[in-house]
Amino acid sequence: MNTLLPPEPLSKRRSSTVIIAVCLALLVVVASGLLAIRSIVKTGITKVPDDLFGDQHLKTAVALIELHKVRYGKYPDSLSNLRYIGQWDPIALQSVRYYPNADRTKYYIEVERGWIGKPELKMPDEFWQGTGYTTTLKPPN
Repeated sequence: MNTLLPPEPLSKRRSSTVIIAVCLALLVVVASGLLAIRSIVKTGITKVPDDLFGDQHLKTAVALIELHKVRYGKYPDSLSNLRYIGQWDPIALQSVRYYPNADRTKYYIEVERGWIGKPELKMPDEFWQGTGYTTTLKPPN
């Protein structure tokens, strides 16, 4: 009669080595992916989509911030205080940095990410007319 014996368990040392090797491999893959994205952005190939998405993110965020002011009399403490946003709006709100003043009567906003990289946007002064936007609240780089 042929009976199969159960396989011998891997030693703790060998299984630890396998786990460490898998983690290191994943780390290398993630780091390589981030470096590839960074290299692609540096070539400038993403400039047009970065600017297009950045422009949309800025306009969406400003519209929601200004609507909050109309509804509640002051600008929000943070973008997480905005109410009644659409399903796509969080994408825009995660792509901008918002800096209100202490009494929430003025704010500074900048786009951190367009499609992949940081866009280069210059909005005309007329765009900001009637808003609480001010460059005096821009944090130092």
